[in-house]
Amino acid sequence: MVIFTGSAQHAAVNSGQFDFGSWMPNTPVSLQLPPPTKKGEATEETMLKTLPDVNTTVRGMATMWLLSRQSSDFAPLGQYPEDHFSEETPRQMIANFQKELAALSAAIKERNKTLEVPYTYLDPEEVENSVAI
Repeated sequence: MVIFTGSAQHAAVNSGQFDFGSWMPNTPVSLQLPPPTKKGEATEETMLKTLPDVNTTVRGMATMWLLSRQSSDFAPLGQYPEDHFSEETPRQMIANFQKELAALSAAIKERNKTLEVPYTYLDPEEVENSVAI
């Protein structure tokens, strides 16, 4: 559970945040007016008055961009830069885990060939070994 939460779940929640949030109406960092409370009451004018100003939007997008960048010491899921185990059992478990991740990555790449917009966020080659900010 710890490995999943610090790697795949974190990637699922955070990896696409800039792709989705870089169009400001998807994720405005603030609102200048309360949101509408009833359907059909919002107009283009009230929406434009509600959305944040340009400076606020730029700061929010810069923060989102920074948080979604790959870290300089990126290590893909299942790849361990330091060799902590010398015993056969954990080394075999790691090898099996890496083999499963490679098969999953290959399946994702194959599926993405048929997609207009590939979904890469959970490809093990793109998932960080742990949360890194």
